[in-house]
Amino acid sequence: MDQVTEGGGARSLTGWAGVLTLPNLISLARLGCIPWFVWILFGAGNRTDAALLLGALGATDWVDGWIARRFDMVSDVGKVLDPTADRLMILVALVGMIIDGSVPVWFAVAVLTRELLVGLAAIVLALLGAARIEVTWWGKTGTFALMFAVPFFLAGESTAFAHQWFAVGAWVFGLPGLLIAWWAAFGYVPRAIDALRAGRAGRRAGIRSE
Repeated sequence: MDQVTEGGGARSLTGWAGVLTLPNLISLARLGCIPWFVWILFGAGNRTDAALLLGALGATDWVDGWIARRFDMVSDVGKVLDPTADRLMILVALVGMIIDGSVPVWFAVAVLTRELLVGLAAIVLALLGAARIEVTWWGKTGTFALMFAVPFFLAGESTAFAHQWFAVGAWVFGLPGLLIAWWAAFGYVPRAIDALRAGRAGRRAGIRSE
């Protein structure tokens, strides 16, 4: 049955109503464009077009979030699909750019390590039955900044117009974005503990009600 749940002051669509939404379709389109990015970067060898595509995909992250909030399309599926698409896009882009030599290795490793740790922690928490953790404002801000920085690094090493300014912009967004992203990651620790407790409490309540 399709229904609407309240969480954190926002309405969340569940069931099929929470699957077949425009924001979720945009997130799926982002996932589908990841192989295209890889082909442009390595198959066509075109850093400029790869950077343009990556920047456009990053912009759609803001678009689908705005649509979800503006038209009451926030869904449980979207809360998982959207950050998953963001994480996969950054992971693939940075690994490709390390191979391509268009991003400082230390910066890429710092971002990748953070993303892998957060992703692994989410899997472990899910296996332990923890309640779902909502993405924080700091987490979204860090991701948003990195969504600019990563394509800027690529454009800065391309033949794009004003590529020198893109190289500067990469650091303007990259360093604050990296620091904020790691700050947000540490901020999830107490939330993870609370989520584990909530999950266990929910299971105990369910057992007592049977």
